[in-house]
Amino acid sequence: MVKTSVLYPFFSFLLLFSPFFVDAQTSQKVPRIRTIIVDAGHGGSDPGARGSYSTEAEITLQLAKRVDTLLRQELPLSRIVMTRTEDVYHNVREKASFANKENGDLFVCIHVNAAPPRKEITGYKSVSYYKGKGSKKKKYYKKVPIYRSSPNPANGTSTYVWAADRVDEKAQGIAEDERFESAAEIMDIPDVNSPEALIKARLWSQKFFKNSVRLASLVEAEFVNIGRNSTGVLQRNHMGIWVLQATNMPAVLIETGFITNKEEEDYLNSEAGQVEMSRAIVNAVLKYKQLIDGK
Repeated sequence: MVKTSVLYPFFSFLLLFSPFFVDAQTSQKVPRIRTIIVDAGHGGSDPGARGSYSTEAEITLQLAKRVDTLLRQELPLSRIVMTRTEDVYHNVREKASFANKENGDLFVCIHVNAAPPRKEITGYKSVSYYKGKGSKKKKYYKKVPIYRSSPNPANGTSTYVWAADRVDEKAQGIAEDERFESAAEIMDIPDVNSPEALIKARLWSQKFFKNSVRLASLVEAEFVNIGRNSTGVLQRNHMGIWVLQATNMPAVLIETGFITNKEEEDYLNSEAGQVEMSRAIVNAVLKYKQLIDGK
């Protein structure tokens, strides 16, 4: 009993201050990608683009659910949060606010693209019109083109990040986010509208832009690996920008194909197509997480 009582504190001392113990403690890195937001574009009263028999809202929800399931299997220690799990409508401001309140570290928005029908001139016809009034009224003729519509052959994937000229909007949203008020980078800034706060928030937004491009590039690379035609990483500066610029985290918007192209509509609605596409998106997220968090 005496030996045990004497050796125990000595052993504890060695354990606490041994290089092995210290290294084991300090080697534990807190992951930076802890919460991933998966957004199925459109929904409810907003069906999005329409194909010959399906809607964008239907396809995005199916893909998002598959991505959610795979991510939960691959990342059991991470939080995977979907913006919607059924056919309901949330406007883009609500989605961005939801992602921010959930303290997301990554925002993955899934969409389906569309292209207007092509119009071809097949001939001309004469159309009458009149000029003048009363006795001076005369009838004239003019030739106008006859058009024929045909499906647009546009196809392929693309992944969008917010436009570089929208950095100020992104920075403003970040500066107003309570999570960043307590972060080491801006914890000393009392006024989020001060020039100093906006400068530091802008630095965050530039970092998010860089990481968004990283993820977008990984997504498109995975699509190429499964044989999809990729149009690359693009900057989004028109409709749909809000979910990219107002989310206080790296964010991408993935266009998985053209629903107006019958071949792609069939692919995106098929079991094989959805398995391939969801797996490709998840593989990109896993590679991104490994890149950011380290091995």
